[in-house]
Amino acid sequence: MCGYERGGHHSRCDCRGARMEGFLQPCLLLLLYEKSTHGYELMESMNRLGLWEGVPDAGAVYRHLRRLEEEGLVRSHWSTSGPGPARRRYEITPEGVDYLHDWAVTIRRNKAALETFLARYEKLFSGHDTDAAKGY
Repeated sequence: MCGYERGGHHSRCDCRGARMEGFLQPCLLLLLYEKSTHGYELMESMNRLGLWEGVPDAGAVYRHLRRLEEEGLVRSHWSTSGPGPARRRYEITPEGVDYLHDWAVTIRRNKAALETFLARYEKLFSGHDTDAAKGY
């Protein structure tokens, strides 16, 4: 057992939720559907979603934005309005909205699978005095 939740961790463990980077795409698309904006503001908005511990990795966010733009799901332009240097402003495309809908289907399916897993887990471990069984 890696003990991640108690401060321990080993390199082979996938239990810590590190796979959330793949979840950046739908989050970025959702936030851009709500409002076109620049990368830094996207990271602040993602932090407010509460899906990550701390702020998401800036490099990962910009890699995903670049990839989404290459795939035609997002477009960007340089904004020179306002104080300070020009900033790249991102907006979702109609293709990006379609892709966001596809993500929602996938997330619903995964949510159902995760709920099934947790129900079975909780049934097996109810009454055990472990941090995981307590939900933290």
